[in-house]
Amino acid sequence: MNALICGSFAYDSIMVFQDRFKNHILPDKVHILNVSFLVPEMRREFGGCAGNIAYNLNLLGGNALPMGTVGEDFAPYGQWMEQCGVNQQYVTEVEGAFTAQAFVTTDMDDNQITAFHPGAMNFAHQNKVANAADVSIGIVSPDGREGMIEHAGQFADAGIPFIFDPGQGLPMFNADELLIFIDQATWLTVNDYEWQLIQERTGLNEVQVAERVKALIITRGGEGSIICEGSNRIDIPIAKADTPLDPTGCGDAYRAGLLYGLMNDLDWETTGRLAALMGAIKIEEHGTQNHRPERQEIEDRFKENFDYRIGG
Repeated sequence: MNALICGSFAYDSIMVFQDRFKNHILPDKVHILNVSFLVPEMRREFGGCAGNIAYNLNLLGGNALPMGTVGEDFAPYGQWMEQCGVNQQYVTEVEGAFTAQAFVTTDMDDNQITAFHPGAMNFAHQNKVANAADVSIGIVSPDGREGMIEHAGQFADAGIPFIFDPGQGLPMFNADELLIFIDQATWLTVNDYEWQLIQERTGLNEVQVAERVKALIITRGGEGSIICEGSNRIDIPIAKADTPLDPTGCGDAYRAGLLYGLMNDLDWETTGRLAALMGAIKIEEHGTQNHRPERQEIEDRFKENFDYRIGG
């Protein structure tokens, strides 16, 4: 089975300011703010939801087909994908654009100032689901607004089951648009904050949403996750992480586990646990694509955490 992963590719430039923002931003002067932070530490990571999900699905042995739009500066990321064996067939370069980029500065109190440039992501609608061959399952993850709308409709029209994963793109959509996404999707996955927003905007509760899709999956960080099939609620425990370092990208790793379970007809209890394990493995490394477990290690850690082995 092939999974078409519609979403973003991005460079994440992460900088550490070895002081506190509050020592340099004067509350009574914010209307004329002009500050400069010296950041002796910086790292550049490969990210974006499509790239992250595809990377993690490949670790599990799944066939990932990421689909996204990138800029003329994509070459280093493309070389990384090639090294990792990630398919680039449906990655489209947009002339005259930069790949989406986030510039994150963190201070010693873990406060963050982030600037995000969407760049080529705004052209995601130029890619068409129909251009991908032999697709059995899909996911619509955060991307350009028009691209997310069109790709969900294209999956639905083609009869391809797909996960709707609005993520940080959720604020772009009003209640009517969210209801259309939910009715088109086969599965809906959100974190607990996103779930709160969906409830507020649509007026629907957990059971009502779960009855409109095959399953509603809600992640809750350190409290695990829940999977709802109609009125049936399955609690998924967390997997143990040796040394948690960086939660960025854990949600994408979790979604790769969901895709793998669905592609291999695993039951929801196993699918959710595998997704949780992928998130735990990711949190042990900085960045979103720096964890490199072998498949056997993943299987062994699953057995260690949950006392049985993965099927499929």
